[in-house]
Amino acid sequence: MTTNDTAPLYEVRNISKSYGSVVALDGVSLSVRAGEVIGLVGDNGAGKSTLVKALSGAHLPDTGDILLDGEERRWKSPHDALEAGIETLYQDSSLAPDLSVSSNVFLGREIVKPGILGKLGFLAQAKMDSEAHADLERVGIAVPASNRPVAQLSGGQRQAVAIGRAVSWARKVIILDEPTNHLGARQAKEVLEVIRAAKAKGLGVIFISHTLPHILEVTDRIVVLRLGKVVCDAPTSDFDVDTLLGTITGLIIRPPGE
Repeated sequence: MTTNDTAPLYEVRNISKSYGSVVALDGVSLSVRAGEVIGLVGDNGAGKSTLVKALSGAHLPDTGDILLDGEERRWKSPHDALEAGIETLYQDSSLAPDLSVSSNVFLGREIVKPGILGKLGFLAQAKMDSEAHADLERVGIAVPASNRPVAQLSGGQRQAVAIGRAVSWARKVIILDEPTNHLGARQAKEVLEVIRAAKAKGLGVIFISHTLPHILEVTDRIVVLRLGKVVCDAPTSDFDVDTLLGTITGLIIRPPGE
């Protein structure tokens, strides 16, 4: 359980980003605490994608500060953010369909066992299969076999595996960009359960979605962006679908910190 008195795990303070004459972010501040799920919402062009890129290390803000565990950071690349424990899952889950579930979980982080004289290492496939199965099971993902090709999985299972991979490797924060997009109701429910598992693991979760019922179902707090600015940052309990939609569109005006 998080409270407003808990120090933020990850935050941006007053960051701005422009592309030529287009202001994508204008003095945006956002924070997430350990074991907290933040919903990030806004219309197309509100600045969500640019904010995600700043949080994930893909883009460097023009101004403002990024802090992890209270320490100022300046990401030079997404790799820097990954090394610090921040995992980002974009709309394209980037799974390799011809590889097995375990190979996807360990993609780029393969476990290698030494070969002859400690050289020419080989992949420890059995170990990766076992650990991948345990990691996915730990976050509530039921995959028939971790050595099964991803191409044989349903859309919901693939997305759940992608999120499970990110949750397994994340040490601090996981950023999920439209993880339930184009999924059916049952498949989306599986993904929302994984988000709950990430919260239970003590991760900070930033959940971006246009599907407002999903945002209302699993988040603790909602941040609304409009035209590059935070127009509202409030507990999820303050909203229903109508008031959230009204805040996104500007039909309902409320102070950013209310």
